[in-house]
Amino acid sequence: MTSSAPKRRLDVRQAPRTAGKRAAVQPRRRRSTMRPSPAMAGAFVLVVAGIGAGAVSTQTDSDSLAAGYQTISASYAGEGADVDITEPIDDEILAAQTEAQAQQTLQAQAGLTQRAQEAADELQSTQWVLPVTGYRLTARFGQSSSLWSSTHTGVDFAGPSGSTIVAVAGGTVTSTGYEGAYGNKTVITLEDGTEIWYAHQSRIAVSTGEQVAPGQVIGYTGSTGNVTGPHLHLEVRPGGGNPIDPLVALAEHGVTP
Repeated sequence: MTSSAPKRRLDVRQAPRTAGKRAAVQPRRRRSTMRPSPAMAGAFVLVVAGIGAGAVSTQTDSDSLAAGYQTISASYAGEGADVDITEPIDDEILAAQTEAQAQQTLQAQAGLTQRAQEAADELQSTQWVLPVTGYRLTARFGQSSSLWSSTHTGVDFAGPSGSTIVAVAGGTVTSTGYEGAYGNKTVITLEDGTEIWYAHQSRIAVSTGEQVAPGQVIGYTGSTGNVTGPHLHLEVRPGGGNPIDPLVALAEHGVTP
């Protein structure tokens, strides 16, 4: 006799129970609450650096990358620290910093320009130059001749009458005028007291008390006084005392006639 009761289908998804035994209960895993230490964060950074671009390419989600950096930042900042090294600088702060940097750069450049100008002015005030151009030396310091009552006390630059004479160095005009054998003579006293004499001029172009710079026109060559032809007689007298060889003095200041 066939039973009409419906057959129960065995659900293969449900594991059969063993008679007399309870099914084993799998223990639940506890979520770790360990916080990353600085050492762990450092290790993470080293791993990321070692893996390189290949590892980064496997993580295409930019939000995930940002989250990872924020985790590292938090581990170094400490518990509860309100620090985010990934947050961009505010535009107003950035503009203020840029402006301050530009101002500092301009101030530094202005300082360099001023110091360069001061150095140039100092060099110009102490440099020496040749007194004439288009000349030939006809008499040197210490030479003897019937033309002089004693040995020659300067150096002679012979050239066409009316040639321009310029100040050898910067100083103050302390004397101008006609003086016997020297003819028309100009004396310029330098800052250290050295006197430069310019003799036999056809015309004097400066006045007593005038400040002159190196290379400034002070007169013109001529044949006034005891001469045999137009030339400039130049003397150098340290401290206004006895003359020294002008060629030596010029050479000491970088000028070679």
